[in-house]
Amino acid sequence: MKHAGGYIADSRIRAIEWLPWAFALLCYYAAPSYLSLGSYILTMILFALSLDLILGYGGIITLGHSAYFGTGAYVAGIVAVRLTGEPLVGLLAGALAAGVLGLVTGMIILRTRGLALLMLTLAITSVCFEVANKATSLTGGADGLGGFSLLPILGLFRFDMFGKTAYLYCLAILFASWWLVRKLVYSPFGASLTGVRENNLRMHAVGAPVYQRLVASYTISATLAGLAGALLTQTTQFVGLNALGFQLSGELIVMLVLGGVGRIYGAFVGPLVYLVLQDYLAKRFPEYWYFGIGAMLVLVVLFARGGILGIIDAGILRLRRKS
Repeated sequence: MKHAGGYIADSRIRAIEWLPWAFALLCYYAAPSYLSLGSYILTMILFALSLDLILGYGGIITLGHSAYFGTGAYVAGIVAVRLTGEPLVGLLAGALAAGVLGLVTGMIILRTRGLALLMLTLAITSVCFEVANKATSLTGGADGLGGFSLLPILGLFRFDMFGKTAYLYCLAILFASWWLVRKLVYSPFGASLTGVRENNLRMHAVGAPVYQRLVASYTISATLAGLAGALLTQTTQFVGLNALGFQLSGELIVMLVLGGVGRIYGAFVGPLVYLVLQDYLAKRFPEYWYFGIGAMLVLVVLFARGGILGIIDAGILRLRRKS
């Protein structure tokens, strides 16, 4: 059911929306040797979901989202090394640190638009990268931060060498984050974000608190990105400077575009296809695998502006017309 404002007023979960979770549980039992890759995919899905909230719904273009991912990753690692190995404490600390950074930086950069905003997001990432590189006593510098161990989750579930606990841990955090993002998207808050993306001036004209909504969404997005970074640190028990690199931000946008921007589930499909294809091509063609990724992205951009989900929607629409 469509609301007059254009967003879906009926926020009830449809049956097809349980498909990703059923597939994730199936993979847990059917592909036990790939659980480490599965944990990484789930983490990147959460990271892409955080970006989709501001890019797909708020229209905030950024190339520096790895700043918040890396902040959460490093804080979780520092907490594990210097304070406690309790996973949930490190997870919350990483998310909170990234959220605070997102709030402070968002209040500054969201006063700008276009190229200025884009350059500021890059600048923030550069600053975070240099801080992590120079603060060797805390972060390990270029060598990264590792050599720590984590306690069992809630004192019950110990991280095992096969990645079973890590996979279910990532899946549970992703599910909670998906539920939160979905609630936001299918709410008046989400509708106002879409309105800002579609027509900023009109939203100002009707008296909507545009700046405040953008800052709020940016802070939530940064918090979720930090949560994803903390998950990666805990499941791999290592964090390095690549968590703050420009390449990670670029790959994240590629994943989101590949799946479909502004669709929630594009953040699920894009990372899954990208990382599985990357793993396959890197094994078969270790020197040329980037060519395959690039060719696929070009085809999607040229012929399916809505990403893979756009292709699926177009196919379903054609079948309905024929019937």
